[in-house]
Amino acid sequence: MALLLLKPISYLSSTERYVPSIFLSFYLLHDNPNPIYSRRPFSSSQNSTLDHDVENVLRVITTSSSSMDMRQSLKSSGVFLSNDLIDRVLKRVRFSHGNPLRALDFFNLAATRRGFYHTPFSLDTMLYILGRSRKFDLIWELLYDMKRKDQSLISPRTVQVVSARIAKVCSVRQTVESFRKFRKLVPEFNTNCFNALLRTLCQEKSMTDARNVYHNLKHEFRPNLRTFNILLSGWKSPEEAEGFFQEMREMGVKPDLVSYNCLIDVYCKGREIDKAYKLVDEMREQNICPDVITYTSMIGGLGLVGQPDKSRYVLKEMREYGCYPDVAAYNAVIRNFCIAKRIDDAYSLMCEMLGKGLSPNATTYNVFLRSFFWSNDLRSSWSLYQRMKKTGCPPNTQSCLFLTRLFRRQEKVDMALELWNDMVEKGFGSYILVSDVLFDLLCDMGKLVEAERCFLQMMEKGQRPSNVSFRRIKVLLELANKEEALRNLSQKMAAFGSSIQVSKSDDGSLDKSSSDLLPCFHFR
Repeated sequence: MALLLLKPISYLSSTERYVPSIFLSFYLLHDNPNPIYSRRPFSSSQNSTLDHDVENVLRVITTSSSSMDMRQSLKSSGVFLSNDLIDRVLKRVRFSHGNPLRALDFFNLAATRRGFYHTPFSLDTMLYILGRSRKFDLIWELLYDMKRKDQSLISPRTVQVVSARIAKVCSVRQTVESFRKFRKLVPEFNTNCFNALLRTLCQEKSMTDARNVYHNLKHEFRPNLRTFNILLSGWKSPEEAEGFFQEMREMGVKPDLVSYNCLIDVYCKGREIDKAYKLVDEMREQNICPDVITYTSMIGGLGLVGQPDKSRYVLKEMREYGCYPDVAAYNAVIRNFCIAKRIDDAYSLMCEMLGKGLSPNATTYNVFLRSFFWSNDLRSSWSLYQRMKKTGCPPNTQSCLFLTRLFRRQEKVDMALELWNDMVEKGFGSYILVSDVLFDLLCDMGKLVEAERCFLQMMEKGQRPSNVSFRRIKVLLELANKEEALRNLSQKMAAFGSSIQVSKSDDGSLDKSSSDLLPCFHFR
C-alpha cells in the first residue's frame, strides 16, 4: 500500500478559524542538566516528610516580616535545608508568584552555611523569580556574587532565563546588551549561549528581531545545527523558513530530522500540504525516516484543510511503516474531528487510544472541553470532568478555565466550588488564573462568605490573589460592614508584598485603598 504522505491529494478549503497547536519538542535545555545534582529516588515516607518540610518552609517565607524573622523561624522549625528541599521550595514560590524579596532572603540564607552550594536549578529559578518582578539590579548582584562563589552554576540556561525576563519588558537592544554582560560571567561564552539568546528572541520578541540579531552576531559565534533548528522552529512564513533552510545548507550544516520537521510543520500550518509531501520524499532520499512528530504535523495540516478522515488514515499508515502513534498524534486527529463538530468520531478515537494501551491526557480532554464550551454544553463538560476524576487524569489549568468560565456563564456556583475544592485538595491547576473567574462568579451572585473562604484557601497555599479580585471582594466587605474580615485579608495580602493599606479615616471608620507598586528597574 502506498504511503498517503507521498501521494498528492486534492483538498477542500477550510472554513475553520481554529489553528491546532502542534508543538515540536527538540533540544530542550533540561531543568537540571548537571549530573552532579541528579536526584536519587525517595521512598514514599521520605517524600511525605519532604513535602511536609516544603509546606513548613513556604509558610515561613510567606509569613515572615523580615529576613531576621525568617532566619529565626527556620531555625526554630528544625527543617534541614537540603538541595532537594530548596529546589522544591523555590519552584513553589515561582509558580505561586510569591514575594521575590523573601525568596531571595531564603536563597541567601541557605548559602551562608559552610560547605553548602546551590544547584543550577535553584539559581535559575531564583533568577526567574527576580526577573518576573523586574528586580534586574538584584539579578546582576546575585550573578556577580555567584561568579565569586561558584561560577560553574552559571550556564547557557542561565543566560536564557535572564534574557527571557529582560526581553519580556525591554527592547531588543537592551536584551542584547544584557546578553553581552554574560561574557564575564559564563565560564564558556560560546555558541550555546548565542543559541540561548536566539531562543529567547524567538519566544519573547519577533522572528524578524531574531533574524536581525542572528545576522549581526553570527560572525562572533559559529552557528551550528542547533542554531538553525531554533530559528527554523520559530518561523510561521514558509518563505522565511525556506531561506534559512537554504542558508543552512550553504554553510555546510546538514539538516537533521528536527530541521525537516520544523520546515514540514511550517508548511502544514501554512496549508501548503503538497510542499510538505515533497519534503517527506526528500527525507526518505536522505535516509531520514519520518517520526511521530512528522506525522503529527501532517495530521494537523490535514485538519486545517478540512480533511479529518484522511488524518485518521495517517494513524493506520504510521503503524505500517513502524512508527506507532502516541497520545499527541491521537490528540491531533481528535482535534480535527472536534473542529469538524463530529464529536462521536472523536469519542471513538479516544476509545481506540485506550484499546492501544494509550491513556488520554489533559490535552485530550481539553479538546472536547473547548468544543463543549463554545457550544455551551454544561452537561457534557461536567460529565467529562467526572470521567477525568474517575480515570485519575488531573485537569490542567486550561481544563479548569474552560470549566470555570462555563460555570460562570451559566451561574453554577455549586459546580464551580466543587471544582475549586478539588483543586485545593489535589493540587492541580493554577489558582491565580482560575480564581479571577471564580471570584467574579461568587461576587456577581453575592456569595461573599464563599468568596472569602476561597480567598483564604488560596493564600494558605502560598498563592497571591490578584489585586483585581481583592478590590471586588473589598467592596462587598465594605458594603457588608465586615471590617475585621477586610483587615484580615488585607494583612495576608500585604505578606505577599502588596501595597494594600488599611487605616482609620477622620470619622473613625476604616479607610481602605489599594494600589499596585510599579516595579522600577534599570541597567548598570
